[in-house]
Amino acid sequence: MKLVQNLLTVSAFLAALNINIVKGQPSSKKDTYQLVWSEEFNKDGAPDNTIWQYEKGFVRNHELQWYQSQNAYCKNGKLIIEARKVHQANPLYNPQGNDWRTNRQYINYTSASLNTRQSKAWLYGRMVMRARIDTAAGLWPAFWTLGVAGQWPSNGEIDIMEYYRGKLLANIACGTNTAYKAKWYSTSTAIEDFKDKNWSKKFHIWRMDWDSTAISLFVDDRLLNRVQLKDLFNQDGTGINPFKQPHYILVNLALGGDNGGDPDSTTFLRRYEIDYIRVYQQKDQ
Repeated sequence: MKLVQNLLTVSAFLAALNINIVKGQPSSKKDTYQLVWSEEFNKDGAPDNTIWQYEKGFVRNHELQWYQSQNAYCKNGKLIIEARKVHQANPLYNPQGNDWRTNRQYINYTSASLNTRQSKAWLYGRMVMRARIDTAAGLWPAFWTLGVAGQWPSNGEIDIMEYYRGKLLANIACGTNTAYKAKWYSTSTAIEDFKDKNWSKKFHIWRMDWDSTAISLFVDDRLLNRVQLKDLFNQDGTGINPFKQPHYILVNLALGGDNGGDPDSTTFLRRYEIDYIRVYQQKDQ
């Protein structure tokens, strides 16, 4: 998922946020971790605006949805992101333009994309989400991270959970010597491989374990992807490894676009329900 970042130095970003980096190397033993941050979504209403910021409009990948904050709310201890079918005028419409964001006359779907870019970022640790994803045609929910400094994809991207067209993806991307072109380390798992006809109706736990040696991505303790950090240097001659800097969290529900498929046969509205998001880091030894 492309997101062009402002060119920030890590030190400036961390100073602005007063982030305390824990540089431990988590082992696989759960008792080496301590909870350093969690979002439980226990207060009904709008998500906490001291934590969450929103993307707005048509953003990336030629996706069909118009992102807006109104499609995200907390209820009964969960964050709900709704995809809705609408017919609204695109306020940025320009029939003479070549930009796909502005040459669409109408908005046919709305949804929400939230992130912690301005509030929270972490270097290494374990990130966990418990959620229920809707797997209807055309839906593209995700739980992912981006590095705080650099231009995409040289800032690094980790897709802890991404779903579209009947499959779960676990992806890691770094930069190449071509701007905006990523080198991907990806795996996909068909939902039918879980041998559970009710899989999509249940909550599941997605997890990333990330230390100075590797990134491992799981669903319900099943390993989906593991990549060594030594393989994740940007391939542009800079010698920068974007996974040795803090990353922030994003959660969103996209539709259609380059990968999401066709939602025309899907009835709306649709929901991506998140029970909690938690971040753990290794205890001081």
